[in-house]
Amino acid sequence: MKQHKSYILIYPKYIKRILDIIFSFIAILVLSPVMIIIGFLIKIKLGTPVIFKQKRPGKDEKIFEMYKFRSMTNAKDSNGDLLPDKLRLTYFGKKLRETSLDELPELFNILKGDMSIVGPRPQLIKDMIFMTPYQRKRHMVLPGLTGLAQINGRNNISWEEKIKWDLQYIQNISFHLDLDIIVKTIYKVLKRKDIATNGLETSEDLGDYLLRTGKIDITKYMEILQQLKYYDS
Repeated sequence: MKQHKSYILIYPKYIKRILDIIFSFIAILVLSPVMIIIGFLIKIKLGTPVIFKQKRPGKDEKIFEMYKFRSMTNAKDSNGDLLPDKLRLTYFGKKLRETSLDELPELFNILKGDMSIVGPRPQLIKDMIFMTPYQRKRHMVLPGLTGLAQINGRNNISWEEKIKWDLQYIQNISFHLDLDIIVKTIYKVLKRKDIATNGLETSEDLGDYLLRTGKIDITKYMEILQQLKYYDS
């Protein structure tokens, strides 16, 4: 039994990272012409910067900068604040998201070791602080380009379901599971399924979801938001 358990742990501890390096490097080489073309189109249609960088919690909640192709304008209101996502998301940006092409720069995050090909999706820091201590165990492993939640509803399932799938993945990491997730992800991307939550242009933040569904009140919401100051400092 001990030998079997040790064998199971070899893949997530050693082999998984080696495969991440190999396949992300190959993908970057193969897809570099595509990424150059996308970058050129973004510069023409949306301006600069071409790459959108955002802080996300990674393994053990270590904060890293995640890279994505920019899909929104920087349009602001009269007070200088960014307009809501649905007003800044252009037709071109929407197509980038629908095809998941905006995610391609994350291959560099994988190569660097910030992310893995398969793992729980890196959510916002704002989302993390609204999670319970148990839910935050999803950060025990490297976040992924795709994961178990992405093939079981992606952005069109509840936050509770997303996190349930993330925790289930952590408990069952294996080469066969990763391969299954990758194959099903390709199918989902080609079908353009579950890109956004029904009725919303972009996915809903966890705090906003909890507030909307009455799981927390506005006082608790504002109290939890105060924790963001710690990560911004």
